[in-house]
Amino acid sequence: MRKAGARWELLRTLLALSLPAMAEEVLATLLQYVDTAMVGRLGEQATAAVSITTTITWLINSISGAVGIAVLSLISRAVGRGDRRTAGKLAQQALLLTLACGLVCGGASVLLSPYIPVWMGAEPAIRAEASRYFFIVSLPMVFRAAGTVLGAAVRATQNTRTPMLISMASNFLNAALNCLLIYVCALGVTGAAIASAVSYTVSGALMLWLFRRTAFLRWEGPPRPDRALLGQCARVGLPVLGTSMVSCLGYVVFASLVTDMGTTVFAAHSIAVTAETIFYVPGYGLRTATSALVGAALGEGDADKLRALCRLSVAMTVGMMALTGILLFLTAEPLMALFTPERPVVRLGGEMLRLVALSEPFFGLMIVLEGIFYGLGRTRYAFCIETFSMWGVRILTTFLCVRLWGLGLRAVWYCMIADNVTKALLFALPFARGSWRARLLRTEALKRE
Repeated sequence: MRKAGARWELLRTLLALSLPAMAEEVLATLLQYVDTAMVGRLGEQATAAVSITTTITWLINSISGAVGIAVLSLISRAVGRGDRRTAGKLAQQALLLTLACGLVCGGASVLLSPYIPVWMGAEPAIRAEASRYFFIVSLPMVFRAAGTVLGAAVRATQNTRTPMLISMASNFLNAALNCLLIYVCALGVTGAAIASAVSYTVSGALMLWLFRRTAFLRWEGPPRPDRALLGQCARVGLPVLGTSMVSCLGYVVFASLVTDMGTTVFAAHSIAVTAETIFYVPGYGLRTATSALVGAALGEGDADKLRALCRLSVAMTVGMMALTGILLFLTAEPLMALFTPERPVVRLGGEMLRLVALSEPFFGLMIVLEGIFYGLGRTRYAFCIETFSMWGVRILTTFLCVRLWGLGLRAVWYCMIADNVTKALLFALPFARGSWRARLLRTEALKRE
């Protein structure tokens, strides 16, 4: 009975933490759809001006994202140990790293904004507008970093509800300002950039306020760098940054291989990829909660709790993704029709969505296992898996299918599915052996001593 009660309590905690994070991911994606549609109404050039720098934005965001994962992993362990002193020191490092990321990335982005659209191959007609858009959204980079890094620190203390409310408020503000500045004030793409910059600023400022009010993250005096803790952040965060960069570059190459297959095929592929997003982003919300709880269980040195948490989170995520996969299969073509009126694109994209719907449980398994590894701080293993699978499975097989064998889009999506399944299986391998958990718990016990 005691074990059953503990398991039920753990399930309640996991649900309480994951539901706000899942809601945040879903809402952010829905509002991104609205944001894209608002800019899209201005015409193809406006859409191109906004989207031409998207890949660079992903790369920039991956830096603060990597820091955020490192901060979440380390603070959650301190929370599990009940070590307020270390948590306070880690909070200081989080604030210093936020300032460093924001100033360095923001300064570089602002200085390079005239050149990035040119490097990305933008047509001369949209270069000035694309440069202006990127310049404006880069100005509040410190606040953008704060939203990511300080938000991760707060979530590490097992508070996901308040960051969700902040994210909701900033997203709704962005949508409202888009309506006002794009259409009422007729500022077009510049209006969209200002709306995004203001929402980033508000979100970052609110996250800083929440960060400083979180009891477990408080410290006395001015923030001071701690070389040992910064080294720990680097050991956890640098492989995450490498994973993001490998993944981002892989997506660019993958998209370029599909581009050569024709306009209809590429449109179907791009829209289907966008449409699928809403069906898997809840898994990323659950992953955030799992990472925080796994880190805390590791800090507590509770092997039973760690084992139960891993099993519960895997079962929940795979079950949820199985349900969303069924929904995606049943609504594939109507979903495509929301994004485009072109029937050939709708039919082809719908076929791809029905195909990928069957693999959603494997995608969910990959997502949650990656979150478990991030919570444990085993980020180098995740980097190795991403590098091998993205380039050795997805890119290589897609190249062979498209360039050598002349196969169609169905084969390309099979390659994408193979990549996700490979990652899921490789992440699952260590869980087949119990030795990894014992080693981690011994290491954590030595730190407590």
